[in-house]
Amino acid sequence: QVQLVESGGGLVQSGGSLRLSCAASGIIFSTWLMGWYRQAPGKQRELVATISSGGTTNYADSVKGRFAISRDNAQNTVYLQMNSLKPDDTAVYYCNARRTPINYWGHGTQVTVSS
Repeated sequence: QVQLVESGGGLVQSGGSLRLSCAASGIIFSTWLMGWYRQAPGKQRELVATISSGGTTNYADSVKGRFAISRDNAQNTVYLQMNSLKPDDTAVYYCNARRTPINYWGHGTQVTVSS
């Protein structure tokens, strides 16, 4: 059974930082593309960042230079360091594991940035 469990969300002031974690089980973690997506109220889910099995990263333009995705294959965990947070970053953040055509999702963690 595959599980992706996110943690680290919360309420932070504009300009602050948060670090999200996603612990994976039930997959050979090191071989999967891992990613973070987010969904704000009334909006579609959107890509935030991905990291390949080889460590190649990809970011949405809106978070480049502020967010950093990383992975620890020994701990089966992917992280999202979020700095210089803005109110527009407020959303539920979801962890994703992908090996096309298979996708797994976590249940999400709420991030709220106050102005």
